Amino acid sequence: MLESNYTMPTEFLLVGFTDYLPLKGTLFLVFLIIYALTVVGNVGLIILVNVTSSLKTPMYYFLSNLSYLDVSYSTTITPQMLVNFLRSRRSISPSACALQMFFFACFADAECLILAAMAYDRYAAICKPLLYPALMSRRVCICFMVLAYFSGGVTSVIHVCFAFTLPFCGSNVVNHFFCDIPPLLALSCADTHINELLLFVLCGFIQSSTFLVICISYFSILATVLSIKSSGGRSRTFSTCASHLTAVTLFYGSLLFMYLRPTTSYSLNTDKIVAVFYTVVFPMCNPIIYSFRNKDVKNAFKKLLARNWIFR
Repeated sequence: MLESNYTMPTEFLLVGFTDYLPLKGTLFLVFLIIYALTVVGNVGLIILVNVTSSLKTPMYYFLSNLSYLDVSYSTTITPQMLVNFLRSRRSISPSACALQMFFFACFADAECLILAAMAYDRYAAICKPLLYPALMSRRVCICFMVLAYFSGGVTSVIHVCFAFTLPFCGSNVVNHFFCDIPPLLALSCADTHINELLLFVLCGFIQSSTFLVICISYFSILATVLSIKSSGGRSRTFSTCASHLTAVTLFYGSLLFMYLRPTTSYSLNTDKIVAVFYTVVFPMCNPIIYSFRNKDVKNAFKKLLARNWIFR
């Protein structure tokens, strides 16, 4: 009789940010502009990399995939959030919730691996220039990408399957603006220690291992750069890594705060603010970071504009 009450809700209700109507309108416009800039910036960067011969290198191959991931996981969350600003009942079906959770976790984990691959690419280019063609061959790049998407997909399936086999016998109100794992676990009336352990171990392994690869790569790069006698040479060499370092700092700072800390320290209201940063703001920032801090991208963009202007 007790187990009959342990059923999956017919819908989940997302709390979102506020019920104050004027603020909802303002937030809708702000997030709509951010999402539009995210799509235009990242799609533009993908097109630029694919039509410019000088950008057909491993680094920009990874960058175009990074832009694809940014558009993808922003699209997984932001349109639903925008719709919820316009309606009073912010509901989502269990199947839509599961899909949103799966795609977000998959794309976020894949992004960690691609950022690590980009760091390794810079290490190979700066520290092992003679071996660079072999270390970063087309086959190696494709293997990196397959590993990124495969790992993201596998871990996401595990999280979703374990989360949606839990019994939900109480509230169906998710204290978040999308179906993330921690707020959904908070609704279950069963013991969620296994889910929390999986979240910590799987997310921790991917985030920690990729972060370690990035740190080792940049320590090696730093040692190589410092051995260059010319200050101008040091500046030029390290400038190629500046945009990637900026992106890594922003992305990993928020992710490590969210998923690599004890569950007792979770504060869903605080987590919502942090989640806005890495789900909505960060995808918009990547094209800006790589455009304004990267000379190759800026030069390719100027040449593309000049070429189109000439042939008008």
